Amino acid sequence: MDRIFTRIATGISHWAGQPLTFLLAVMVVVVWAVTGPLFAWSDTWQLVINTGTTIVTFLMVFLIQNSQNRDAAAMQAKLDELIRAVDKARGQFIGIEHLTDAQIEGIRAALEREEAASESGKARTAGDSVERLLERR
Repeated sequence: MDRIFTRIATGISHWAGQPLTFLLAVMVVVVWAVTGPLFAWSDTWQLVINTGTTIVTFLMVFLIQNSQNRDAAAMQAKLDELIRAVDKARGQFIGIEHLTDAQIEGIRAALEREEAASESGKARTAGDSVERLLERR
């Protein structure tokens, strides 16, 4: 079941993100708008577009969430592999995505404090680079 849903969700997500799909959606709205006078701007005429867009939105929320979940899990696996493969990387960071938001924020703050206290050339160079990038904006 999971493979079938993943295959369907991936296919629909790919199709939904195409320019032609957007143009098709625009055309549906244009046709609906043009038929307004034909149906005397009736409640049923309005209900057609409201119902259609609600159904599409409802279903797309699940497809988008599925896609984001798979992307995030794949990214975490790749980052965990990089942490595992780099000698100086700290293995304790593998799996921190399972911690609470407060715990992750605490780790991030500790890392920032640790880096700020560091007097390494790399830290100074990185800080200078970031400042130059921010000045460009």
